[in-house]
Amino acid sequence: MRFALMIEPQQGLAYHEILAIARTAEASGFEALLRSDHYTSFPGEAGLPTTDAWGTLAGLARETSRIRLGSLVSPVTFRIPGSFAKLVATVDEMSGGRIEVGMGAGWNEQEHAELGIPFPPLKERYDRLEEALAIVHGLWTADDGWTFEGRYWQVAGSRFRPRPTFSGGGHPHLILGGDGRPRLARLVATYGDEFNRQSGTPERVREAYGNVRKAAEAIGRDSDEIVYSAMVGVLVAETDRELDDRVHELLTTTGGGSNAKDWLAERRSRWILGTSEQAWERVRALEAAGVQRIMLQDCLPGDLEMIRLAGRLFAG
Repeated sequence: MRFALMIEPQQGLAYHEILAIARTAEASGFEALLRSDHYTSFPGEAGLPTTDAWGTLAGLARETSRIRLGSLVSPVTFRIPGSFAKLVATVDEMSGGRIEVGMGAGWNEQEHAELGIPFPPLKERYDRLEEALAIVHGLWTADDGWTFEGRYWQVAGSRFRPRPTFSGGGHPHLILGGDGRPRLARLVATYGDEFNRQSGTPERVREAYGNVRKAAEAIGRDSDEIVYSAMVGVLVAETDRELDDRVHELLTTTGGGSNAKDWLAERRSRWILGTSEQAWERVRALEAAGVQRIMLQDCLPGDLEMIRLAGRLFAG
């Protein structure tokens, strides 16, 4: 099993705090640090400071040395595909080939409204995502002169320099995340290097991974070329007392109420939660369901000691 750390900086984190997390994750042995791409603050208090995902990733690219870096996921509504391909390739070059990029249709209408970003209906967002994937992938991999004719974007006579240098292949590692329904499964099979089942449980990942494998086989692609991962909430501690303290801190931070007992009971079946053996029980269940990499979704990113503990438990 492979482990990455996933954080939600829209919870009010400044760049220096994100950098401290990245350096802690790198020192703790995590293979990757992935961050959300949001412009409004949640969960918890509204109106907290938020940072641009790719602006901060560019900084991290120069201030870390080993850990892979990326977004999970960047909405197609935020950026034009051609300039996004250039942005990612630039940050990848700055990192020495360590960038992973998640792409998605976007879902948070509020952050679009607050910044005047158009937010079309879901079908159009998925149509745009499909075109964006074709363009980004084509610009990174096709020969000079490549063209694309879509409804929303067109590419004529492309000449893309510099080419991305991702150390794991010919272009930055491309992640698509969601529930694995037929259209998304087809997009993963066509363009994706990795499929990430969000809110992953053993039951959910089995069904979603099966859909992706069938879609890959339908187009003649080896389904084992795709990495199958899950994003799973994490809250770990060395003792039960420490776990209780972290639960109360999380409830305060996210506005999740005051009933810690009910909160724990509701999440025990779907989070990596508890002390070492309790946490590993969930990991083993996910591994048995076919998960190859876990993105540990940390909603207490300011707790660097928990990141160090998670590194010792999972990444060491």
